[in-house]
Amino acid sequence: MASINQQPAGRPDSGLSFIPVAWLIIVMGLSAYGLISNWRLIGDFNLPQSVFFLIYGGLAGGVVTILWGLYLLGLAFNRSARFPRHYTIWQVAIILWLVVRQAYTLLVPDFVFSAEALSFTAAEIAIGLLCIYLLRHGAGAESVYANAETERPPLLVSLVAALLGIILGGAIGACTGFFAGSLIADATHMSCFEGACGFFAAFIGLAGLIVGAIAGGIFAIWRVNRRKPARTA
Repeated sequence: MASINQQPAGRPDSGLSFIPVAWLIIVMGLSAYGLISNWRLIGDFNLPQSVFFLIYGGLAGGVVTILWGLYLLGLAFNRSARFPRHYTIWQVAIILWLVVRQAYTLLVPDFVFSAEALSFTAAEIAIGLLCIYLLRHGAGAESVYANAETERPPLLVSLVAALLGIILGGAIGACTGFFAGSLIADATHMSCFEGACGFFAAFIGLAGLIVGAIAGGIFAIWRVNRRKPARTA
């Protein structure tokens, strides 16, 4: 007798419930970029102490965002019924962090007010609130994220797979990007004055590292949590 996956009756999903997943991936990408960009500032002791607090807080927040995000991606790929609630908790935490970070930069005199940064933060908060609204109860997300997860792998397995995917994907992406950057520099006869061609190849390699790490983590989570076909008795 074939098992039937019964989905809860209610308002049909319009497809907008997948927007939070896309935004989750974007936020993880921004966090990865922030980690790579700010990592070199750790050893710069010429910076004010208030700046150090922001840098270390950003690094810690980026790591938590990525690891937590990978867990949420596992829930999303598995169409877990727990995804809307867990995503909402994650998004609320992200919004609170954005508010605290923005308030810190506005109140501490070592930072200069930036309308662009404030607008970017406001846009992030607005998109986050929109995602929470799209996953609210009764919006139709229940028809998409309805898997009871009876055969879902343990959380530790997902995290280990995600870390391995990030490391392997980042290494492959960095090597591929650096090689592609070198080829582009040679093909375009880019000047190597003061190491310009080398910096270009390194920049492409850095971009490849970011893309590869994110893609590797996502693929690993998908691979571990992919849905299995229904069993037949």
